[in-house]
Amino acid sequence: MATMQDVARLAQVSASTVSYVLTGTRPISPATRDKVLAAMAQLGYQPNAMARGLASRRSRILGLLMPMDERGLGATETAFVTGAAAAAGAAGYHLVLSPIGAGDLDELRRLASQRMLDGALLMEVQLHDPRVDVLREIGVPQVLIGRTADTTGLSYVDIDFDRTVRDAVGYLVGLGHRRIVYVNHSADAVAAGYGPALRTRDAFATAMAEHGLTPLTTFAEDSAAGGRAALATALRLAPDLTAILAMNESAVFGLLGELTARGRTVPGDVSVVSMVTSPQVADLATPALTAMNSPGSALGRIAIETLLRHVDGGSDEVHQQLLPCTLEIRGSSGSPRTRSDTARGDGAGGDPPTPDTEVARRRAGTRRRA
Repeated sequence: MATMQDVARLAQVSASTVSYVLTGTRPISPATRDKVLAAMAQLGYQPNAMARGLASRRSRILGLLMPMDERGLGATETAFVTGAAAAAGAAGYHLVLSPIGAGDLDELRRLASQRMLDGALLMEVQLHDPRVDVLREIGVPQVLIGRTADTTGLSYVDIDFDRTVRDAVGYLVGLGHRRIVYVNHSADAVAAGYGPALRTRDAFATAMAEHGLTPLTTFAEDSAAGGRAALATALRLAPDLTAILAMNESAVFGLLGELTARGRTVPGDVSVVSMVTSPQVADLATPALTAMNSPGSALGRIAIETLLRHVDGGSDEVHQQLLPCTLEIRGSSGSPRTRSDTARGDGAGGDPPTPDTEVARRRAGTRRRA
């Protein structure tokens, strides 16, 4: 394998001159540059990644800015990351996860001002996210996986929460449920302006109102214990609840466990639908969770492709795209028990519907909404 010294000997220049051609740190005459490049081509010399980065003033590194807590990365969040990492790698970039949240602005300024990143993806976006302003100020290209309240001039990809919640509520109403409780993220997440928590809260209220139903919402810390506490609150709000819609996969296992502890079967007594959930997580539950599957991998890929248009092409074209979650029916949902079912003591109302029956019910629900 050819070395820098081999190139220098063939071009009849010093090794430092070859380095200057690669890095651009000193001016080199066009004639000398041409000799060095010709020697590199003749020898098949490949400069290392750091040298190529210095020559182009690029680090070939993209930052994924995602605040972390003791939960770490769950399967659903990992899908966003793996989709982004695969797309970055295919384009010759490295994706580096950096646990920088809205409270780490000094660290973000240091990272961005040293030009260690060619561009940044932001996750766990707040409606008013100061990271956006810092990156704009320093001039680092950015794309959001999520949305701020004001998206003017910002490129983002996000879940279509309005449609996702509307589809989930429509599915449960189509099965016959009327007492539905929504379990959101924590009250602190809502107070901090976490976009998904606020958007789904409002979407749930709108969707229930469209069906003439009362929206009942509670909050859960992102843990199994939080799910158990949330169920206790939900039962105080609606002792006669027949369905739970949850967007907190860390809490949903606590919900299921507490339902069992209280002698309520799933889906016989209570149906449970989990939103923004990966199939891997849904299949871990008993019974397997009916879920609005997250398009995380696709969103991660699209975000990187958008960011690279800003980084490589210098494009100022704003890209804004929403993708809905898709319903996958598993074992945790079914029709609510009727009074006659309860009187007979059987579970006829709680068995999951067959696919053909389910399609008919969903169509019926669509006609009612129309």
